Amino acid sequence: MGNAYEIYALRYATMSPRTPSMNFLQPDPHDSAAQDLDYFVWLIRGHGRDILVDTGFNAEEASARARKLTLNPVDALERFGVAASSIRDVIVTHLHYDHAGNLDRFPNARFHLQEREMAYATGRCMCNGLLRHPFSVEHVTQMVRHVYGERVTFYSGDGEVAPGVTVHRVGGHSDGLQVVRVDTARGPVVLASDAAHYYANLQRKSPFPIVYNVGDMAVGWETIERLAGHPDRFIPGHDPIVTEIYPRTSDKVDAWALHLPPTRSFAK
Repeated sequence: MGNAYEIYALRYATMSPRTPSMNFLQPDPHDSAAQDLDYFVWLIRGHGRDILVDTGFNAEEASARARKLTLNPVDALERFGVAASSIRDVIVTHLHYDHAGNLDRFPNARFHLQEREMAYATGRCMCNGLLRHPFSVEHVTQMVRHVYGERVTFYSGDGEVAPGVTVHRVGGHSDGLQVVRVDTARGPVVLASDAAHYYANLQRKSPFPIVYNVGDMAVGWETIERLAGHPDRFIPGHDPIVTEIYPRTSDKVDAWALHLPPTRSFAK
């Protein structure tokens, strides 16, 4: 493919233990255990550029939410050989705390965001504690500062960040959630972020419990399947299965190559 990129998933935290009701809006009553929740950022590399997808959370946010941070994502990137100051483009899939922290650590980056997400995170829905809970006012405020600094590119639906790297608003989990489609040598790979926390959310058509609009989430799954074109080419946002089926690529940081074929297929 003319615009083939490499994609790396960098894990920076894990949440355990979990129950089925924490992972599915309507869990299988026969399930008694549930998968851990892994936290990732994603690095897209190719054509002389590095594009970061999401920025994770830091130690302060981990403490505030009782999460265990293995390694700040900025430090994970550094161990992977990528300095934060060298990143020119950051795609923020949505503004929840675990995807939009550390926004002050990328001094030379332009941030790519759905305008609907900015409106949602600063609008009337944030008066509701349940909808507000996944957001951090510090993160949202930092993004507003980047807007005023003319460092944000907004999208309304579909958009192109670079040749072969496109964003697509799906909503559902958060009103302005976007997924990222990346051309690779094995075909288009879709970083689904929280449109599907786990493979099973999409495969079972069973939403993760944190959801703004279930209807949008269901349509979003169809969009992901269409954009990927094959069940092995969509990557969920938090599933530890990713670390089991993709090749590990570093002995310095938890990183896996998503542009290479998985060792297990989900094709029926």
